[in-house]
Amino acid sequence: MGGMAGTLTPQREATEEQHGDARAHPDRPWITIVWDDPINLMSYVTHVFMTVFGYPKPKAEKLMLDVHHRGRAVVSSGTQERMELDVHTLHGYGLWATLEQQT
Repeated sequence: MGGMAGTLTPQREATEEQHGDARAHPDRPWITIVWDDPINLMSYVTHVFMTVFGYPKPKAEKLMLDVHHRGRAVVSSGTQERMELDVHTLHGYGLWATLEQQT
């Protein structure tokens, strides 16, 4: 057991460092990012943006083209909880989406 106690300390320190780097700043909004993937058709991604966010077709197409040409697009912003819901919803449609706090 003496050896295990020595191995737990670095793990705790690493966990604390990870949480320290990922601290949220309450005054900055969160964003949902959709990433390019080789699976979904551009027309389908446009459809998902229109369905999930209610975007008009020109805006949905612009975001889809950003995903296609730039590799990613910010599709929504707001509270962390709302962006978590957006990411979860997009995952349900088969899109690769993540959230992060806006810099």
